Amino acid sequence: MYQIIENVTSVDDFLRLRVISGLSHRSREAAVKALPHSLFGVHIIIDGKTVAMGRVVGDGALNFEVVDIAVDPMHQGKGFGRIIMQTIMSYIEREAFAGSYITLMADVPALYEKFGFKLSRPQSEGMYIVM
Repeated sequence: MYQIIENVTSVDDFLRLRVISGLSHRSREAAVKALPHSLFGVHIIIDGKTVAMGRVVGDGALNFEVVDIAVDPMHQGKGFGRIIMQTIMSYIEREAFAGSYITLMADVPALYEKFGFKLSRPQSEGMYIVM
């Protein structure tokens, strides 16, 4: 049995899930500062352990960015990524204004396409820089 918690997960679980799911490492100092500034967070717990997470960051009106979607490899393929995204999209549907821009970096495009996301190419290209 699992429990869905509509809140950002702990720093320790955030850092652990990022690493074991194949996302890039983040520093503890940055996570401690960043997580409380999330617009929305959701995580899934099984037997007291966080096994999946996701967050939304942005300004809460014009721009929302879906970030940190991660599922413990021991629990992948059970629909937890879909549950995280459904919960996030419910939040966005409640909070976003007409014309709000919702973005994400798609490591698994097929998952996000199910929720209406489309590749921005050829009209625009996603860009990033890592400090």
